[in-house]
Amino acid sequence: MANPWRGEVAVTLDGERRVMRLTLGALAELEESLGDDTLVALAQRFEEGRCSTRDVLALIVAGLRGGGWEGSAADLLRAEIAGGPMAAARAAAELLARAFMLPEEG
Repeated sequence: MANPWRGEVAVTLDGERRVMRLTLGALAELEESLGDDTLVALAQRFEEGRCSTRDVLALIVAGLRGGGWEGSAADLLRAEIAGGPMAAARAAAELLARAFMLPEEG
């Protein structure tokens, strides 16, 4: 599912395996989409199990875009993610954790 040395997480979107990664550009887009919210607050919500569907969607979109996908949140709303919402939430949480993992932790 993931490459721990590169912070990548795979997700299957409309039957196609896609790699997600939170590059600096993807993180910047994520921050913009969060508005007044912060990445620290987002990470805390995931750690505490309080993440929203909006949080999952924002992370998945940012990760896909960091992996080279050219879609948007609107495109993802119509897409089928293998495993459904719970698999999407797990992938988003793993992606966020890997983005801030030190290399020796991988």
